[in-house]
Formats: sequence, C-alpha cells, structure tokens
Amino acid sequence: MIQERVFAKGYCFAKIFIFFLIGCIVGTYYEELLFFIKFGQTTSRQGLIYGPFSPIYGVGVAVFVVFLGKHNDKRSIVKTLLYASLIGGTTEFVTSWIAEVFFGVEFWNYTGYFLNIAGRTTLPFMLGWGIGGTVLMKLIYPFVSKWVEKIPYALARPIYYTVLIFILLDIIVTYTAFARMALRDQGKPPYSFIGEFMDDWYDDTFMYQKFPVMRPQSNLE
Repeated sequence: MIQERVFAKGYCFAKIFIFFLIGCIVGTYYEELLFFIKFGQTTSRQGLIYGPFSPIYGVGVAVFVVFLGKHNDKRSIVKTLLYASLIGGTTEFVTSWIAEVFFGVEFWNYTGYFLNIAGRTTLPFMLGWGIGGTVLMKLIYPFVSKWVEKIPYALARPIYYTVLIFILLDIIVTYTAFARMALRDQGKPPYSFIGEFMDDWYDDTFMYQKFPVMRPQSNLE
C-alpha cells in the first residue's frame, strides 16, 4: 500500500514559512487596528510594497517557531514566556537597527517610553512579545500545525510554491526600493538600469504613500 504524502509534515521549512506568512498578515491588521483605536484614523501598516504583509511580525513568529518549535510540548509555560520575550525583543531591536543603518528609514522610535532600550524596543513590549509567543506556541502552533498537515498534498504544494515565490520577489523589490530611496536621500544618482527603474516606479512620493509612518534618514537626527 502506497502511503499518502503529507504536506509540511513535522518540523520543516514549509511549516515555518506558513507561520511567517500568518505572522505577516495578522501583524499588519493588528497594527492598523491599534492605530485606529489610538488616533481614530485608518492607515496602512504593511511592510512590503505588495500585499498586507508586515515582515517584522512574520520574522518574529518564524523565529519563535525556529527556536521553540522543537520540544515545544515538553517546555514549561514559564520557560516559553522567558524565551519568547527575549526572542521578540531581540528581533524588534535588530530589525529597527537594520532599517535605520542599511536603508536609512525609521519605522518606530520608543525613545521616551517606559523602560525603553535605545528607543528600539521596551521591556513592556518584550513582555508583550513573550505573552504573544507563549500563546502562539502553546495554543496556536499545535492546532495550526495539525490542520496544515491535513491539506491535500496535491493542492497545498503548488499553492505553497506560488506564494513563496511571490513573497520572495515582494521582499526583493521592496528592499531594493528602500535601498535606492536611501541613496536618493544622499543625492546619489542610479548606477544601473535597476536604479533608474526604481526611481521611475518607486519614487519617494510612492514610498511615503505606501509606508505613511516611515521617516527618512534626514529626519532621524
């Protein structure tokens, strides 16, 4: 008897990517809901040019799965909370640093917030990451993991590859546009047809409309 193939079985890249995607989407709408509650206005909080995807949340969720997915059922809630807090805070800190240093933009600044760490994260926010990570690993991860494995292999596989390729291209386009934006801010002309293409299709007006909470490097001082 031929055994039926199982999609994203066990602990594998496909399953990690699925949780990354879930984190991207949920994080975007979570941020937009918080913004609406705080300011009474709607705004885009997506982190990629195409689609409602916020990579910081996707990376955070994926990192949780990578580091906490194995032996998840054997780890105590207290340890999961501690590890998730450290992982979430570190991810937020590093992402903020990379955005500023390599792309010359700032998406958040927690300077002045209670117990902030260099304005890139705060201890209360780290605890929030920890609580979210604990709920994810102890409640959501086991359920979604089993549900994903029940999707017919013939259906799931092509969808998975299509979405994976789309997200990779979206990331490449988005961060190439950010890099070119940083060079424009420094007054540097494009070096190739790629830079010219970015200047034509993803100029500053487009980028600030797409990412309205973003601040340019010239305003970070």
